[in-house]
Order: sequence, then C-alpha cells, then structure tokens
Amino acid sequence: MQWIRHDVLSGRLMAGTFLNTGSSVNAEIAAQAGFDWVLVDLEHGALDQDRLIGVLQAVSGTPAAPLVRVAWNDPVRCKRSLDAGAVGLMIPWINTAEEARQAARATRYPPAGIRGVAGSPRAAGYGQRFREYLAEANDHVLTIAQIETSEALKNADEIAAVEGIDVLFVGPTDLTVSMGIPLQYDHPQLADALQRIVAACGRHGKAAGILASTQEQVAAYHAWGFTMIGLGSDGTTLAAAMRNLAGGFSKLR
Repeated sequence: MQWIRHDVLSGRLMAGTFLNTGSSVNAEIAAQAGFDWVLVDLEHGALDQDRLIGVLQAVSGTPAAPLVRVAWNDPVRCKRSLDAGAVGLMIPWINTAEEARQAARATRYPPAGIRGVAGSPRAAGYGQRFREYLAEANDHVLTIAQIETSEALKNADEIAAVEGIDVLFVGPTDLTVSMGIPLQYDHPQLADALQRIVAACGRHGKAAGILASTQEQVAAYHAWGFTMIGLGSDGTTLAAAMRNLAGGFSKLR
C-alpha cells in the first residue's frame, strides 16, 4: 500500500491534484506526473462508486498515493472506498466536532471506529494480505475533514482536536460562498480565515490542506503554513489545454 499518513503529518509539502473526469487514462497520466497524491472525486466528479476500482487500479504502480473524496459523511461510502483501495479519504462538509468524530470512526476498524471488517476486498489483496492490512490500516489510513462553511470555520479548533482527524482541508470556493464573499479568493476575510485554520491545525498537531487553482496560490498558501496542497484537476487542465489548442485557429478564421 502507498500509505502517506505519516508523511502528511510530518509537515513536509505533499502535492496533489483532483481527478474528476472519471477517466482511468487521465488518472494514470496524472499519477505519473510527479504528484505525491491524486484524489478521485466522488462528490462532484463524473464517477460513480461502482467504477471507482478501475480508476484506483490505474493509479496502482505509480508514485502517487490514491485518495478518494466520498460524496458525503456516510460510513457506508467511506467503507466501500477504503475497501476499494484508497489509502485516505476526504470527507466533505464537516461543520462540527461531532461530524468529525463520525468521519474518523468511519475510517477505522473497531475498537477505534465502526468500519466493517472483511478479508475479500481489493484493499486486502482480495484476501491474500488480509491479516497484514487489518493490522496496519488504523494507523495508516489518512482522514481529511473538509472545512467549507462559516460554521466549520467557527468550529475549526474543536474539529482539529478530534482524534483520528489528520488534515483540515479547505474548500475555498464553498468557503467564500458561505462567508458571503463568493469567489473572492484574495479577500482579506478569507486570508484571515485561512490563517485561523492553519493555527488550529498547529495547536493540535494536524496538517492544513487546501485546493489551489494557480501556482501563485500554491506559493502563498505554502508560505502561510499549508502543507497538503492540491492544484487543479484533470478536468480543468484538459479544458484549459483544449481551449488553448482551439485558440490556435483564431488567427486563421
């Protein structure tokens, strides 16, 4: 398994990107590009749970660790994504410490959590490495709580204090909308909010994460203390590249 939890918590920069097209080919290309992690997006991406294994298989054997953003804070969705071979989960829309505890418990086997135990899934080598996986999963699965609302911002310190939550990962678009400053990524209120989240993570030994859309944002976020940083997605990258290709014809029309 390509476990990365301890690397993330060590404070080193862990760079990644989102996969939202549902394409196993795009996933393989991204995973070979030099990222530490790639995240399959089941919340907003064009992919259903039943096709997740194919995309995770495409990432296998590459240097990138496979993460999954589940569609909701649901123990069944978490269990199925981990069984499929994800080494970490991002759980969206975490607003309170109680919701964070639910997410943390969903990603761990008893007695630490409520994840169902089975030896047959892909994560356990279809039964061939079940005992090994059972012994190591609780210590190595990465659990990421998304901070996307004003309520979550208010409760950031309590969320960061929850045992089993490893990363507070900001969704900037949702957060700006919730704060009443939609898409204003350079707004002083957002800058203050981000620094409060980083501070909460620092107090509780957690990593601060965020999704950036430009290299300039990456540099700024890293300077503020974010260490798990995603940049773009396969869909936005492909769309931008295709617009660039089509634009090459504009002078000839």
